[in-house]
Amino acid sequence: MAPRSSALAPLREKTFRRIWTANQISTFGGLIQGVGAAWMMTSLTTSESLIALVQASTTLPVMLFSLGAGALADSFDRRSLMLVAQLFMLTASLALTVTAYAGWLTPWSLLGFTFLIGIGTALNNPAFQAGLGDIVPREHLPEAVSLNGIGFNLMRSVGPAIGGIIVAAAGAATAFTLNTLTYLPLIAVLQLWKPVRKPATIPREAFGPAVSAGLRYAAMSPNLLKVMARGMVFGFGAISLLALLPLVARDLLQGGAVTYGVTLGCYGIGAVAGGVMNASIRQILTSEAIVRLAFLAFALAVLILSLSQSLWLYIPALLVAGASWVLALSLFNVTVQLSSPRWVVGRMLSIYQMATFGGMAVGSWVWGATAASFGTQGALQLSALCMVLGALLGLRFAMPEFGKVDLDPSGRFKEPVLRLDLQGRSGPIMILIDYVIAPEDIAAFLTAMADRRRIRRRDGARNWVLLRDLAHADHWTESY
Repeated sequence: MAPRSSALAPLREKTFRRIWTANQISTFGGLIQGVGAAWMMTSLTTSESLIALVQASTTLPVMLFSLGAGALADSFDRRSLMLVAQLFMLTASLALTVTAYAGWLTPWSLLGFTFLIGIGTALNNPAFQAGLGDIVPREHLPEAVSLNGIGFNLMRSVGPAIGGIIVAAAGAATAFTLNTLTYLPLIAVLQLWKPVRKPATIPREAFGPAVSAGLRYAAMSPNLLKVMARGMVFGFGAISLLALLPLVARDLLQGGAVTYGVTLGCYGIGAVAGGVMNASIRQILTSEAIVRLAFLAFALAVLILSLSQSLWLYIPALLVAGASWVLALSLFNVTVQLSSPRWVVGRMLSIYQMATFGGMAVGSWVWGATAASFGTQGALQLSALCMVLGALLGLRFAMPEFGKVDLDPSGRFKEPVLRLDLQGRSGPIMILIDYVIAPEDIAAFLTAMADRRRIRRRDGARNWVLLRDLAHADHWTESY
């Protein structure tokens, strides 16, 4: 297989290989910490709401702070941001460890520490995802995204089980200690990474305008809106499996913790297989075909879970569901990356994460409430119907293809010689562009300029108008 189509091609890059390996160690520690926090909360309180809030306290910061973190990732050095995020999480984890050993933890302080760690994750993710384009060549970016998904699911296959053993044998404080130590390899690797920095040709964006520019760019990018909408729908429907899997193991399979661990492990193995197959599948199918396949395969897997009570049928269904999960989410992620210019890619990834995580958060609540009203089987069947509808959305909102256009700056712009000493505070500059259009081309010209208006406004233009010279009917002027 050619290097560009190999699922492992990005690992040939020494920097990516180091960061990827260290990131898996950190992910493994985070999963152990999650088990420790959940178990610690059960010993601190009997409140089911507080126990459930442990998971919410780690994902809520991603929803709240991703957009701001994306703006920072586009305005500041991404390696430095990742270092700040890792050091912040290291400090929070160390404080949690010390507090646990000292016996000072309360339910609310535990939630506070996990929320702080979640803030670090929200700050780190956009910089890390956007930084992939600075580490690997553009042609290997889809494989790099898939490898991150493979690594996470590998760790998820074994991390919670090992975390449970550690907590049972040595206590939650030991799990917190191990998590604290797992930040060190990634911090060390980031210190060794010396990215090539291109000289800045324009002033850094202020935080508020950078956030507004990100929202504006997303709102005026039809292809990105399609990806984000499909990602939100997929997250809403597919989270039903992970949200209800404990109930499936307990009620439908009449099993316990071991059964739950086996089913979760099968899901993780399927996700790893999906990541490995990703490159080959992309060579055969279009992006829309892959997404529809993922929706429909996940729907079939969830339907099997709702209709069967046999573990032997559950295993292949969970393998298919895990593979579909990675195929869809990795494709959404890489499409956003390759459809966004480097100056705004961090913000686009953060908005995509907000949409997808928002769908998952709402879906978790909806499918839990549905299960309470109609039973676990009914909730799974309704989620399968939701996934089928998500596939049908492709008839109206088809996924764009990626990788055909390089959106990096061409570097051909040369600043003109000006008589004024322009500064950042000098204010807006009016741009005038003249066109000479033959009468037979006017209809096509106006169609093109309607799209040009959207692109200009997306990139920050204000007061856009198109003028026609009344004395010379073939002369037009674009002004903004």
